[in-house]
Amino acid sequence: MLKKIFMFMPLLLAACTSTPKSKEVGHTPSTDKETTAPSTKLIALSFDDGPNTTTTPKVLDILEEHGVPASFFVIGQHINDSSAEQMKRAVSLGCEIQNHSYTHTFMTQHSTESFIDEIKRTDDLIEKYVGVRPTMFRPPYINHNPSMHSAIDHVFICGVGCQDWEADRTAQMRYDDLMAQVKDGDIILLHDFEGNDNTVEALKMLIPELKKRGYTLVTVSELFARKGVSPKGRSGIIYTNVLQ
Repeated sequence: MLKKIFMFMPLLLAACTSTPKSKEVGHTPSTDKETTAPSTKLIALSFDDGPNTTTTPKVLDILEEHGVPASFFVIGQHINDSSAEQMKRAVSLGCEIQNHSYTHTFMTQHSTESFIDEIKRTDDLIEKYVGVRPTMFRPPYINHNPSMHSAIDHVFICGVGCQDWEADRTAQMRYDDLMAQVKDGDIILLHDFEGNDNTVEALKMLIPELKKRGYTLVTVSELFARKGVSPKGRSGIIYTNVLQ
């Protein structure tokens, strides 16, 4: 289902470009993690707004084809017995599942008790279905404030985006935007909401080109670990690049 965020995207873009930093997740990293040199070019793909049974499996098919993992920041109210199968598949492919709130609303408009409940309800569902409790949080619309950072013991994550929530942006435009700006240590922010097929098509170009340019693709938590960065929750920081 298409997101209802179009009019608020300038806020997201401003928030992503203004701050940078984050926390870790409970996913077991790949076995070659310890042998990766700090100088290795690393980048993480991440996807917001799933899980679903239409677009999420298309994204997973591409990840599986290319043998790369990603991080999925999911919305709690989208998780059910059917969509959870896609989360399980993602984990089986080496991906990780993180928190994107329960209702995908502006968290700064919630009381402290309410936004803590948003995080907990989604964490509980993720743990129920995949057995791992998230340690990272991407605020909807990148809408956050000091009160949230103080109350939530998750690492806050933003990312480098390409306005892929806009239906009129072609796959080529999304690909071009990302390749013009990505760098070592970046977290790429994409969306796997229902019907976002242009991002699926862009992904088919993006992954081979990133590999061609010498990047190794990892999950967000692996990106921190393999770059030797230990992010902390309650820090007031939101990460777009782990080296920032």
